Amino acid sequence: MNYAVLIPMIVFLLLIFFIGFWSSKKLATSSNFVSDYFLGGRELGGFVLAMTMVATYGSASSFLGGPGTAYTMGFGWVLLAMTQVVTGYFVLMILGKKFAIMARRYKAVTMIDFLKARYDNSKAVVLLSAFSIIIFLFSAMAAQWIGGARLIESLTGLSYNSALFLFAVSVLVYVTIGGFRAVALTDAVQGAVMLIGTAILLVAVIAAGGGIPNIVQDLINENPGLVTPYGADNNLSAAYVSSFWILVGVGVVGLPQIAVRAMSYKNSRSMHRALIIGTLVTGVIMLNMHLIGVFARPILPGIDIGDKVIPLIALDTLPPWLAGIVLAAPLAAIMSTVDSLLLIVSSSIVRDVFLNYIKPEAEIKTIKRISFGVTAALGAGVFLLALDPPDLLIFLNLFAFGGLEAAFIWPVVLGLYWKWGNKYGAIASMITGIGTYIALHFYNQEYGNLLGVHTVTFPVLLSLAAFVAFSLLIGRKAYDYAG
Repeated sequence: MNYAVLIPMIVFLLLIFFIGFWSSKKLATSSNFVSDYFLGGRELGGFVLAMTMVATYGSASSFLGGPGTAYTMGFGWVLLAMTQVVTGYFVLMILGKKFAIMARRYKAVTMIDFLKARYDNSKAVVLLSAFSIIIFLFSAMAAQWIGGARLIESLTGLSYNSALFLFAVSVLVYVTIGGFRAVALTDAVQGAVMLIGTAILLVAVIAAGGGIPNIVQDLINENPGLVTPYGADNNLSAAYVSSFWILVGVGVVGLPQIAVRAMSYKNSRSMHRALIIGTLVTGVIMLNMHLIGVFARPILPGIDIGDKVIPLIALDTLPPWLAGIVLAAPLAAIMSTVDSLLLIVSSSIVRDVFLNYIKPEAEIKTIKRISFGVTAALGAGVFLLALDPPDLLIFLNLFAFGGLEAAFIWPVVLGLYWKWGNKYGAIASMITGIGTYIALHFYNQEYGNLLGVHTVTFPVLLSLAAFVAFSLLIGRKAYDYAG
């Protein structure tokens, strides 16, 4: 066990626990527990908003799975990954002020609150939304749990199961007691750690490889496909890379864990600052991490589990104490995504199902107890799910992303901007999106991607057609945004 690596990471974890403890003190005196626990009281400034979006989106797949896939596929995956640069820009530009204004008018604390109010308090919309979030975000959380365990396993020499237990306990402590405010504040710290850590590691890897020209030549000597846009095995087609932009670019608007950030900021100035900071930081982090993955291949050939590339290359190219600081970056990314996903699923159960349909008149003491208990129980459930991990967790994460986007993108976007959208369109869109996405996922696994495009492409298009058709054909009535 390398204590020089572990000590900086332990210090980092202690800082995170302190923020969670401080946030729990603020929660104890809160006059509106639900809004504060699940939305931080809508008080986020520009920097914190930007960093919480970056940290939530920059997950285990970005910091472990993405570089691991780039290690396998080469520069083609770097090109594909850079479509993520526009994520924060699209979310805040498309949802932006209107989403925040309507969320405040509806007193919405979750995305499902917004959908419920926009679609005439439809029970079907609420339950379909909660079902989608619970099913798909469980997959996404499992991916993060696996990533955190792989990282701790690589650093400490603990068994995978022991590392998984250690990671799960660490996250559950500060999320369960601190809520959204703890998540947002720790995300700000974690985002800064990610930015600095990736820059240091990229420089170290380039130096270890003898400079970029040397590294590129080594890649060409091994397999010329590694330096082309088509991947090492020529399996990244133009159609696939272009359609991937829907998944990690435009479609991110439909991710509940990202969309909820667009209702949590303090004022317009905060949103505009977050738009600029978030876009720049996302671009730098994504480029750095995926380049590190490719550049690591000539330096450490033959890594069999792609998710271990980043911890192994950091340990190989940096002094132990610096490796500990740098490896706090992927740990930060994983923890910041896990905490956000936990709260989204927890709020879906507590706020959207329990308080709406089981016990609307519940006292604040009961709500607190249920919120803490559900968050802890969810973490335990995901822990059990993560005990048998896949080889590349990025694909588990992307499966969850696609399912959520197919379910939510049109009910959210057209709910904001199209007055003819109604509950029948929203229900049809969700059912069509989820059903076709799951069916195509299994079809593509068996026979290869239909027409060479990513699985999410057709479900998003079909769910759009369903939304428009059912809104116009059943219960057609213009929505009054002013009312």
